[in-house]
Amino acid sequence: MAKKSSKTTSSSASGVKPSSLSDATPRKPLIEISEEEQSRLIEQSGVLKKFKGATEGESSALVTEYIEEKLPLPEEIFNASLFIIPFSFLLLMMEILIHQQYRQKPTLNVLIDRMVSGVPILSIFIFYTLRYKSYRVTQILLFAVSILSSSRMIYLINKGPWLKNMQQDPPLATLWILTVVMLDLGPSVLSLLTTGSFVWWKGLKLFF
Repeated sequence: MAKKSSKTTSSSASGVKPSSLSDATPRKPLIEISEEEQSRLIEQSGVLKKFKGATEGESSALVTEYIEEKLPLPEEIFNASLFIIPFSFLLLMMEILIHQQYRQKPTLNVLIDRMVSGVPILSIFIFYTLRYKSYRVTQILLFAVSILSSSRMIYLINKGPWLKNMQQDPPLATLWILTVVMLDLGPSVLSLLTTGSFVWWKGLKLFF
């Protein structure tokens, strides 16, 4: 009885129950499997193959969804015409304005020649720009064309002869406005800032 009481007093003094002492001891698993055996069992079960098949199915679904989002040709032509018509009138207006600037009266033949030569090129440019507008390469090209066309036009207005201005300013102005419209917001603002920096660096004027 004395031994039992000493054991109970020692366990109670330590504050730990005998049952908790038995539970705290780590237990070994009944069956020990090596890592190589585990990987072999996983491969035989086919879990990894099912996971790979699921991921491949999701990627193919994404590709299919992207293909389905492409517009049919009639809708592409319709969307392009929404830009071709106003920008064709813009080209015509620029042709009339450049003649008025140099006090020249534009004849009907001159206007027809400008539209016949300019509208087909403008239409092709708009159609393919709308088709590949979201591509990064397209945005880079539009950014470069915007800077080059705007800088060239402003430089010609300030330094070029009047005949060259009448020939090049209408298509350059139309191309500049078109590229700014087609660009995303960030590149569009950056192109305008770059053009403004060029004007300031060369000491050119925007208003006369």
